[in-house]
Amino acid sequence: MSASTRIPPIAQPFVSDRAKKTLDLVEEFVEKECVPAEATFSAQLGEGEQRWNTTPVVIEQLKEKAKKLGLWNMFLSKSHFTQGAGYTNLEYGLMAEILGKSKLGSEATNNAAPDTGNMEVLAKYGNEAQKQEWLAPLLEGKIRSAFLMTEPDVASSDATNIELNIRREGNEYVLNGSKWWSSGAGDPRCKVYLVMGKTDPSNADTYKQQSVVLVPAGLPGITVHRMLNVYGYDDAPHGHGHITFTNVRIPVSGMVLGEGRGFEIIQGRLGPGRIHHAMRTIGAAEKALEWLINRVNDDRKKTFGQPLSAHGVILEWIAKSRIEVDAARLIVLNAAIKIDQGDAKSALKQIAQAKVLVPQTALTIIDRAVQAYGAAGVCQDTPLAYLWAGIRTLRIADGPDEVHLQQLGRRENKSRRDAIAAKLKWQQQESDRLLIASGFKAKSHL
Repeated sequence: MSASTRIPPIAQPFVSDRAKKTLDLVEEFVEKECVPAEATFSAQLGEGEQRWNTTPVVIEQLKEKAKKLGLWNMFLSKSHFTQGAGYTNLEYGLMAEILGKSKLGSEATNNAAPDTGNMEVLAKYGNEAQKQEWLAPLLEGKIRSAFLMTEPDVASSDATNIELNIRREGNEYVLNGSKWWSSGAGDPRCKVYLVMGKTDPSNADTYKQQSVVLVPAGLPGITVHRMLNVYGYDDAPHGHGHITFTNVRIPVSGMVLGEGRGFEIIQGRLGPGRIHHAMRTIGAAEKALEWLINRVNDDRKKTFGQPLSAHGVILEWIAKSRIEVDAARLIVLNAAIKIDQGDAKSALKQIAQAKVLVPQTALTIIDRAVQAYGAAGVCQDTPLAYLWAGIRTLRIADGPDEVHLQQLGRRENKSRRDAIAAKLKWQQQESDRLLIASGFKAKSHL
């Protein structure tokens, strides 16, 4: 069955014929081009320090193939941008799921983080000069970018804690401070950082203290100390950098939107970023389920004289995984539809639901597959360990689960408490009235 025939019925009315054709192209490209090329990518990347200065030839070859197929910049929704390929968030969500099944798929089609979020910032908030200098080459896939928000010395899950100082001196801004988990900073093609810091730390409104600036990579005063590992994986050449800024000077033209607008920009960036992660994670969960099914039907691997698939617990794992992936997909597609109908801000609840649920679901399914493979599941002979490591970080990235659950719970409670109390009170009163009218005594209540 092709990808276009597997679209959930509830989403079918929102998917154009053009998007269905593209969806099938994406699946063929990922399964037949990207996945088989992953070993070559790793081999060309090499070992040691050279991995941070190497761009494997195979990724550029895949990018050329993707361009010829028209599989390029699908993430920029036609509902909100003019620079993309002309698909909705929902349509891209179905494509991103497939891209998430390969470590090369997103980059090969220029739909990879953090570039996607950074391009959305530039497209939505950048001025014409900024778009010409940075957005145009990013859209063409000629350069890459990094996103610098999290800091090592504060609890960055509360973005008001961010301390990097951005001070204006004449026609320049001077940056001082530290960042880490600077996604994309290791890539030799990374030419620009999107940096969040404080231009007005004494502002009484803590949400007006922050600004976002564009910082060309490699300026004097920028020190890249190290690349951080994710459960032992360094994700070269992409990398997650620990970077300090010491009197780094940029022109005032590097300010995005205006001083004090940083929180507004970041909220506009992170919403789509969270849903994009969730979309790709559905694909990772499907990949894990495929590997699980393959393992339990391997005739060479028998326990107690039977294939693994003959054991009831294994069939239960498969069944539960199928249910969980399908349910999680609907949560993601629902959020995408909500964004298409309004914007990311209007879909905060739906995005939070997807952001929390999908990584937890995928981790559960990956863990089942690991368990089925035994020792092989935790080594490099399967993609499962790498999938688990990457997706485990999503429960922290773009805001930890606990923050989203607290905000979601607060909104749900505040928006419904009065109406629920009034409804239940009325139902009790009406129940008593009907009992009395029928000649019975009213019941006692709490």
